[in-house]
Amino acid sequence: MSVALSSLLGQANRLLQPEKFQDYCPNGLQVEGKPEVKKLVSGVTASLALIDAAIERGADAILVHHGYFWRGEDPCISGMKGRRIRRLLQNEVSLLAYHLPLDAHPELGNNAQLAKRLGLIVDGGLQPEAEFPIGNYGRFPQPMQAQDVAALVSRSLDRKVLLEAVGDRPIQRVAWCTGGAQGYLAQAAALGVDCYLTGEVSEQTIHEARELGLHFIAAGHHATERYGAPAVADHLAACLGIEHEFIDIDNPA
Repeated sequence: MSVALSSLLGQANRLLQPEKFQDYCPNGLQVEGKPEVKKLVSGVTASLALIDAAIERGADAILVHHGYFWRGEDPCISGMKGRRIRRLLQNEVSLLAYHLPLDAHPELGNNAQLAKRLGLIVDGGLQPEAEFPIGNYGRFPQPMQAQDVAALVSRSLDRKVLLEAVGDRPIQRVAWCTGGAQGYLAQAAALGVDCYLTGEVSEQTIHEARELGLHFIAAGHHATERYGAPAVADHLAACLGIEHEFIDIDNPA
């Protein structure tokens, strides 16, 4: 069965509500391909490797978290960006990309899916005043030692993690935001949590964690954001009666 690309796009936009976000890139249809979609491929980043793998598997459209046309980048369609977009256009494959809307969806988004994978109970948003918060805070059912939490994250994501354990306080209340969200550490501390979990770490992050008295875990940008795009694509495919396949292009970052 196939559906109109416009139907796929409309369903995705109704689900993720990109108009509600002030983002660093355009959300929705970034490259237009054939008007009908039979197979949808999802992935984290619209790299050339993902595009080639999707074409090889017969994709008509690709849905990703990291697409193109980021604020402040060179707008010219040349070099690496030109090769990626040329491959999509030559094969009439559409690219749909959702950045913050895919992070924030309360059931299918990156942060919700990470919580589900780790067994975290969601209590609220990392920005409590926001209608669609980017990141969450919540708790484990029982307190755990910092090393045990790091081991759980490592097993769940199949990725070695960085743990900065500050003291011997057990961890029960946690704040988290997938990807490159180490800048939210102070916001997490203000919520009174025991630990902050994100994807990336910067040099200053460790000093901040120590001074704020907050355990910190960096589990990888890619590793923490592998679950939102396929969850959204699975939902869309089920609603529209089309095929979906998630392709994970390995990235150690």
